[in-house]
Amino acid sequence: MLDALASAVRGGEPCAAATVVRASGSVPRPVGTSMLITRSGKITGSLSGGCVEAAVAAAAEESLADGRARLETFGYDTADAFAVGLNCGGTLEVLIQPFPPGRLPAVPAAGTPCALITRVDASAAAVPLLVPDPAAAAANPAELLSRHGAELRSLLGVDPRLAAARLAPLLAAGRTGLVELGGTECGGAPVVLFLESRLAPPRLVLIGANDFSAALARQGRLLGYHVTVCDARPAFTTAERFPAAHLVRVQWPDRYLQEQAEAGELDARSVICVLSHDAKFDVPVLVTALQLNVAYVGAMGSRRSHEARMAALRTAGLTGGQLQRLHSPIGLDLGAASPEETALSVFAEVVAGRSGAAASGLPLRECSGPIHPFNRQHVS
Repeated sequence: MLDALASAVRGGEPCAAATVVRASGSVPRPVGTSMLITRSGKITGSLSGGCVEAAVAAAAEESLADGRARLETFGYDTADAFAVGLNCGGTLEVLIQPFPPGRLPAVPAAGTPCALITRVDASAAAVPLLVPDPAAAAANPAELLSRHGAELRSLLGVDPRLAAARLAPLLAAGRTGLVELGGTECGGAPVVLFLESRLAPPRLVLIGANDFSAALARQGRLLGYHVTVCDARPAFTTAERFPAAHLVRVQWPDRYLQEQAEAGELDARSVICVLSHDAKFDVPVLVTALQLNVAYVGAMGSRRSHEARMAALRTAGLTGGQLQRLHSPIGLDLGAASPEETALSVFAEVVAGRSGAAASGLPLRECSGPIHPFNRQHVS
């Protein structure tokens, strides 16, 4: 909903935001996906790729007319194949909220960390709470209360201390989802809150200034990463050669990576790709990278280069567990040849690795069970 509301603020027109707050089974879009419907009928975004959009838009028009929120459920109807629902067989719960221009929270620009806390029920009328600095507010429940206690009380209608205790760890983790507070805890009426968090973009650090880095920079930017290209050779490492990169840095890569780690600029979502094909760069930067808590570390090279690199990393003192984290040779076996195809191969491995054991990496036609979430089994 955050990006949808930012668009609505710019437009200044009364609108309704429709947000997926709960999903089960096989569904096309995740929780937090939003669609914006203005009073003039303009639609931005999509919830299901076409299955329920028309029904959601009609409900949004009613919500704009009477000023009331709605909680709608959409699922597949086996008795009526033409009923509004999801052909994929899953179920979505969609919160539809009307927003007059004066009631829209001032959502910061895309890429700026923030969080939005919304009350989920058909009569939800309280203004959603925007948390502009979720990391600071989530330091502990007392900090969240000191910054936003009055807004939380307005949102809940009851003492916000329990809600703050439940919300703080989720804000700190950048989570999106429901927080359910029981009736006894909330003075007799159950309260459900929907928390949507937006973190800063994850980092993609590309070591080596070459055509493969240029292709990965374009792919990474498309996927929402903050892209850095780093190489120690100034003649090759220029902004003109890497227009898709947010930052181009001339520095020894291992020193740059160490500086970024010490400054807290790398986290568990960060991706590091070593593409330099030069042991004097590769080995020192991999020694640093494989000791960091990042999502992915990959290195390009032939199998012969890989074996030589592994021997050098063992000599440098890395443990078996640290070496196991290295994706080398980099990427999935897609038959890639060009830099652009290689970039696709690398990010296919990054996405599969992010999904953990739930992603088989096999063609979907060779799997069984629901596509979303990844709880299918391989058909042998």
